Amino acid sequence: MRRQWRSMRKSGRQLFAGPYLIWIIGFILLPLAMIIYYAFTTSGGTFTFENVAAIADPVHVRSILLSLKLGIICTLVCLLLAYPLAMILNGLKIKQQNFVVFIFILPMWMNFMLRILAWRLLLSNNGIVNAIFQFFGFGTVKMLNTQTAVVFGMVYDFLPFMILPLYTTLSKMDNSLIEAAADLGASHGAAFFKVTVPLSVPGIISGVTMVFLPAMTNYVILDMLYNSTYIMGSLIGSYFNAYDWHSGSMISIVLLIIIFIITLATNGLGEEDTNRGAIL
Repeated sequence: MRRQWRSMRKSGRQLFAGPYLIWIIGFILLPLAMIIYYAFTTSGGTFTFENVAAIADPVHVRSILLSLKLGIICTLVCLLLAYPLAMILNGLKIKQQNFVVFIFILPMWMNFMLRILAWRLLLSNNGIVNAIFQFFGFGTVKMLNTQTAVVFGMVYDFLPFMILPLYTTLSKMDNSLIEAAADLGASHGAAFFKVTVPLSVPGIISGVTMVFLPAMTNYVILDMLYNSTYIMGSLIGSYFNAYDWHSGSMISIVLLIIIFIITLATNGLGEEDTNRGAIL
């Protein structure tokens, strides 16, 4: 009876795992295989490395560097804004914390396109931001279709993904460690940099990963606020729109490799920090 029960349980698990297996094959492995196929073939279907060599084209190199630049700037701005906000949030009462978290999450309930369209209207030459500048005598400032507009849009969209991991890490931190550092004569600044920041590294790594990766791969924000093909997401979109699947697939693979390397690096830092914490 026990063997039959175990066999039934095993069959049930395999049955429930079937839909996930189908989903992985249909929505992950097959699209990835198609991208790899198109990246290393010509329009005639023959194998080639020409698409790989085309990565060294100045347009592609500029696109990669500009995407990295905007991704790094967006991540740093989000981190500088999110860390003090997470500390303030952690110091509030529970009811106040729930309300503030609700305020940060509320924009995410709205349609993504509507939020970015609102920023497009705000940053336009006839938008509210320029109306305020004109009221104070600064004149019209061109913000739309600039890299600054892209950073604004990305920070607005991805800031909650930086705040929430930091807030979760800080809320689980043992405050007695900070009190012990103060008892040993450490100043507030020394306690912050030697105790609080090291203990919050897991939250920082999670936040950086959740912000930097979508910032690198984003297409809608770039298309609506910058309208430039010199960024990887827009460049890939322009190739696919022109039915050049081969060049677009190769740029996609380069982007995938960059994301894979960054993910490995952040996971390595996270494991190192976990092991260090276990030793302490």
